[in-house]
Amino acid sequence: MRVLVIDIGGTFIKYACMTEKMEFLTRGKVPTPQEGREELVETIGRLYDRMPEVSGIAVSMTGIIDSDRGYCAMGGALRYNDGFYLRDRLSERCPVRIHMENDAKCAAMAEGAVGSLADVADGFAVIFGTMIGGGFIKDHKLYRGRHFSAGEVSYIITDRKESAEPDYVWGNRCGVPALCKSFAEKKGLRPQDVDGVRVFEAVNRNDADALESLSDYTREIAVQLFNIQLLLDPERFAVGGGISAQPVFLEYIKKHLEEIYEKCPYAVPKAEIVCCKFRNDANLVGALQCFLAEA
Repeated sequence: MRVLVIDIGGTFIKYACMTEKMEFLTRGKVPTPQEGREELVETIGRLYDRMPEVSGIAVSMTGIIDSDRGYCAMGGALRYNDGFYLRDRLSERCPVRIHMENDAKCAAMAEGAVGSLADVADGFAVIFGTMIGGGFIKDHKLYRGRHFSAGEVSYIITDRKESAEPDYVWGNRCGVPALCKSFAEKKGLRPQDVDGVRVFEAVNRNDADALESLSDYTREIAVQLFNIQLLLDPERFAVGGGISAQPVFLEYIKKHLEEIYEKCPYAVPKAEIVCCKFRNDANLVGALQCFLAEA
């Protein structure tokens, strides 16, 4: 079996022709259309035209996705997809079986099926990017929730005195741009001139400002992982996103978690933290796994 696997991001669409054994036969990326729905459908349609041998299309995408109905309730970075039955429209253009799923849930499925959560029944994947993606694996299956929003940790409110204002939403506070902004402010730089690479170059040369920014950032992450552990009691967390390639990132999270547990006056289960197996390919691998699971 050959499947066209699509990962629709806010800037690029990554694609691959893959087999059920996760072999990448071809792969590439194209710009994500910014104009609207029809341009998106046609872009995917042109990729499909180049691979007439595929028997289906597996889609990973931003937003809250009703995978049963092929419906995008909220488009995330691509708000033109709000309230859009993408699968129906795409099926008109590409007459094969199509399955679509939220991108963070795809990453969780990749880890749960064939990655760092494959040997546990219950696991939680947390993906750090522009915001924070999450996915819950329950009894070896992806748990979506009644409204398909299980794992949407980006929208956790972090201050009891505030409503869901952007500054108090966890995805904005602990997405990678927040770390970059903190470091930029300490150095008197423009936030747009600082990226994750620059921050960790400074961390790895023991720059005091970079270490302080990383410590504050990972302390807040540790607090929320502590909370998720108590709410869902997963056996293991898999932490991913490009930032997870930096060993010091996980080291700081674990250090702050241990500090929390040492001060906690209650006997609570401790979170186990590991790095995701799949990095840039997580959404593609997970979309394929979702497609195969629904066959």
